Amino acid sequence: MKFPNEINAYCPKCRKKTKNKVRMASKGRPRSSAWGNRQHERTIMGYVGKVAGEKAVKKLGKKQKVILECSVCKKKQERIIGKRTSKKLELKS
Repeated sequence: MKFPNEINAYCPKCRKKTKNKVRMASKGRPRSSAWGNRQHERTIMGYVGKVAGEKAVKKLGKKQKVILECSVCKKKQERIIGKRTSKKLELKS
């Protein structure tokens, strides 16, 4: 799926439509001491509790997320393009 590099979109800070730069959202580095990770390690410790494994059902496709940056005030906002899709999002150059 191809998507343009720049789009006209509403900026909540400027309160009007402005030109926005588009870039792909990437996953950040996970925190090892996050509450979910500590909870998970606690449950799989010892003989009792759920054993970590793969899920039975896999989700079909991912939600394609892009980050829009306003050219006037430089405010960034996220936007999901479409719904779950197996196609990768590609930016036109």
